[in-house]
Amino acid sequence: MSTDRLTELLAEYDQLEKTLADPAIHADQAAARKVGRRFAELTPIHKTAGELAQARADLAAARELAALDADFAAEAEALEARLPELEERLAELLMPRDPNDAKDVILEIKAGEGGEESALFAGDLLRMFLRYAERRGWVTEVLDAQDSDLGGYKDVAVAIKTKGVPDGGHGVWSRLKWEGGVHRVQRVPVTESQGRIHTSAAGVLVTPEAEETEVVIDPSDLRIDVYRSQGAGGQSVNTTDSAVRITHLPTGIVVTCQNERSQLQNKDRAMRMLRAKLAQAAEEEAAAAASDARKAQVRTVDRSERIRTYNFPQNRITDHRIGYTAYNLDLALAGDLDGVLDALTAADRAARLAGETELSRQ
Repeated sequence: MSTDRLTELLAEYDQLEKTLADPAIHADQAAARKVGRRFAELTPIHKTAGELAQARADLAAARELAALDADFAAEAEALEARLPELEERLAELLMPRDPNDAKDVILEIKAGEGGEESALFAGDLLRMFLRYAERRGWVTEVLDAQDSDLGGYKDVAVAIKTKGVPDGGHGVWSRLKWEGGVHRVQRVPVTESQGRIHTSAAGVLVTPEAEETEVVIDPSDLRIDVYRSQGAGGQSVNTTDSAVRITHLPTGIVVTCQNERSQLQNKDRAMRMLRAKLAQAAEEEAAAAASDARKAQVRTVDRSERIRTYNFPQNRITDHRIGYTAYNLDLALAGDLDGVLDALTAADRAARLAGETELSRQ
């Protein structure tokens, strides 16, 4: 355990506590939110360090009093047994953590191999994530959606947010960052007349939502096109040019939004998606420069690159990164994802304790 690092973080906690007590900080909501999230991240460290210091002081006092009264010897033994648990917990809290853990996310689902069946599966994945968000008390907002003919989604983007400051700095990203990649489904499609099991896939991309102050975008770097919104089968959704397509010229990143009837609202949502993509691109570029280009998430929707399989005939869900298998697919699709997400979090913790940077999200 690094004493210097602990001292530094406790000093930062005290400074943040003073900052939050100053009414002036709350005049800038973005700044207040940033300070509040960091304060929440450091709160478990401050609490555990306090408990450890108190336990050590109590142990010293109990040992001193045990020489005068034997009853204190048992108390000293109990305190001595508790110290390793507190020290281990504090050491774990002091390990470098993902700087995005407290952030909200933008989650995109894209149909891939499998045609209409893949689009239907994309819809199943969307409902799964929305139900999980509801269980966690998170707020969801569909930013853009392109429906398919049979009621699925060719492409859908949804923002998922915590209410207020995330507890302990564990925001939406800390749970859903594992979901980026190719999700494979094995089942009999509704379009299959012979009852044969088909395999198809949908891609999921999860990006931390960036604050406006985190990403500076030069308006001259943008090409903004407006067009008429289209629904499934090419049928017009409305009769005005309200859909927005934004191209970031330096990177070639393109985002679109057509859900709202207001061009202004669609542009605002598209800019949120663009900021998130640019922030992640910058982060990945920095990581590549430092460590030989680690891809955090699969960006092609190919069944062979799957991270997880949903097998309907066996009611089985399998995460291939950690060898996790459970036969409760029906519950997982209903939003009960904590089993697989807890397993991924535990594997990440073990990887970091073993000296690795983190569990690969691929």
